[in-house]
Amino acid sequence: MEAKYLQYLLQFKRPSGTSRGVLLDKETFILTISEEGRKGVGECAIFRGLSFDDRPDYEEKLQWLCKNINQDSVFLKEELKEFPSIWFGYEQAIQNLKYGDSLYFPSEFTEEKSAITINGLIWMGDAAYMEEQIQEKLDKGFHCIKLKIGVDWKSEHVILQKLREKFSKDQLELRVDANGGFSKEEALLVLQQLADLHIHSIEQPIKAGNWDDMVELCSKTPTPIALDEELIGIIDPVKKKQLLEKIQPQYIILKPALVGGFSGSDEWISLAENQNIGWWITSALESNIGLNAIAQYTFTKKNPMPQGLGTGALFVNNFESDLELRNELLWFKK
Repeated sequence: MEAKYLQYLLQFKRPSGTSRGVLLDKETFILTISEEGRKGVGECAIFRGLSFDDRPDYEEKLQWLCKNINQDSVFLKEELKEFPSIWFGYEQAIQNLKYGDSLYFPSEFTEEKSAITINGLIWMGDAAYMEEQIQEKLDKGFHCIKLKIGVDWKSEHVILQKLREKFSKDQLELRVDANGGFSKEEALLVLQQLADLHIHSIEQPIKAGNWDDMVELCSKTPTPIALDEELIGIIDPVKKKQLLEKIQPQYIILKPALVGGFSGSDEWISLAENQNIGWWITSALESNIGLNAIAQYTFTKKNPMPQGLGTGALFVNNFESDLELRNELLWFKK
């Protein structure tokens, strides 16, 4: 086998706001593995400022992988354990090499017989911009919407109140993602305000790494809490188990590019299910290459909840897509 990679910069159609700042572009790396005339493509979807492997020697490790591509996969996984997004790209490329075309996990989804229900994502901005996005999602038939919050909670709270006045919890499921934007004291108040509005869940109300504070929040919360950034950088299965046992969240959110690819996600899912913790899968601003692979993987997990998958529509210079959104359903379409 031979391997090579290409750096690629995805440009946002419109600056996208989160509590960590405004995103203008997204760097990524495309990995290609070739063997006997066949080719497998994967995306090493690093997320600068968030990925555990956002470090100066990232490209050096990619070069190392290309040189050592014929080594045993168990050896490679051990060597790449601190580079989850590179391992994620490797897993994709190997799966694609095996199945060809744009296939990674063949199923009824890739046969165009079944689809994945996704949530509509609302990016931060002023109230008018957020309301405009919400109306667009509602017009398209979404029944589950996720809003980024944690920058201007007073305005965000008003938007949620207006939504709930129009739509009951049975008509519209509302999720929020704080990206660690609140202090513990603020979070205690916000969790109650969210409960009053029958919000489905809140992702990462406080910054990751504050296990004791998160234990307190999860044990008291009237609104289910989902861990997201909290999972990033935890490699050891024993520590993963300890985290879930200690914090006992209501849900965990799995971003394959950030938690060690598909095998890393499988590990988290198994541990969560053993402790009756819910989970769902989300994308993390991958290009259409990584998004296609995540969607195919997600379908095989048979989780009936709306999943947090993107549609690739955020970027002006994305790759051609095999995914098509019809209302709130994501379909594979060649």
